[in-house]
Amino acid sequence: MTVAIVGVGYTDVRSTTPDVSFKESMFEAAVKAYEDAGVNPRKDIGSFITAAEDYYEGYSIFDEFVPDQLGAVLRPVCTVGGDGLLGLITGAMQIETGVFDVVAVEAHSKASDILTLENIMTFAFDPVYNRAFDAHPFFVAGLEMRRFMHETKTSREQCAEVVVKNRRNAIDNPAAVYPAKITVDDVLNSEVIAEPLTRSDVSQMADGTYVIVLASEKKAKKLSDKPIWMKGLGWCSDTPWLESREWGSTVYTHLAKERAYKMAGITNPRKQIDFAEVDDWFSYKELQHIAALGLCEKRKAGKLLQKGSFNRDGQTPVNVSGGRFGVGNLLEASALQSVLECVLQLRSEAGKRQIKDATTAVAQSWRGVPTGTGCVAVLSNEL
Repeated sequence: MTVAIVGVGYTDVRSTTPDVSFKESMFEAAVKAYEDAGVNPRKDIGSFITAAEDYYEGYSIFDEFVPDQLGAVLRPVCTVGGDGLLGLITGAMQIETGVFDVVAVEAHSKASDILTLENIMTFAFDPVYNRAFDAHPFFVAGLEMRRFMHETKTSREQCAEVVVKNRRNAIDNPAAVYPAKITVDDVLNSEVIAEPLTRSDVSQMADGTYVIVLASEKKAKKLSDKPIWMKGLGWCSDTPWLESREWGSTVYTHLAKERAYKMAGITNPRKQIDFAEVDDWFSYKELQHIAALGLCEKRKAGKLLQKGSFNRDGQTPVNVSGGRFGVGNLLEASALQSVLECVLQLRSEAGKRQIKDATTAVAQSWRGVPTGTGCVAVLSNEL
């Protein structure tokens, strides 16, 4: 790949934002991103992309509400109906065509405005075979968690350790809204919502916005002293039908990883990847995604977590930002939060949570229950 991230902008993450509209939040992040990249949106940016799901927004054709605050009036704008990482991949492909030199990508969450998130998630189920069950979507997560634990001999305590680690990591992230020092017992003893899933095994919603500026190789070298190169990209949608998927594994991550690693020349991820930011909507999902990325054997993820292998000072740090558990669940924008952390780390701008001598990172996303859709990006500060 010859595309780089040259600018990032983001708002504070908050549990609720009754005082700020999504347009104001988007404008704030955009101004910061353009300043960071040293670009003028009216002169330098050729295309604008927003990653959004109309059902989360409460509007149809959501990109009608995007141009003003991004500086994109009467300019090419498109909406990607997926998470922020898929939007970023789309922007990279636009640059690879040679039509654009600079592209801006936006994703945000105004989850506090959503009154019935579970109904939106249920609407994504197959309308003939699955939706008629009228089951809470977290019921599917509970089944998947049980199957994963059975196949890998992972314990409830090991899943709970994910929550403990990530919320502890968030203490050193000023952008995180749910930092905490909690124990495994706190997680295990919280309310059961879909056995074996407890309420503490589910990340909490939050509001926030991210804007990332991409540039071609030639343009990136002119704009930035510290461009972060997109070395490998992959994406995949597994079967949407619950009856025909592999419940104990994340096929979408495995296949997306294969494409991204091949593009980036990653043959031994345990040695070549310095750290990872992965989706942790539910506690067990982090362990699934770590294994699918090839950072450990599938059956060893839980044990290695307990040994500290994925801590900030471990062999392969995972979710040093705090992930969804610590920063907050930002829906489609969580993927860009993962990318942001990779960028800050690779620029050596992560403050107290900085990983020493990091050169290569992987960011991974998942769109949530009941989907089997996700992306993988390999990022590096070396061309």
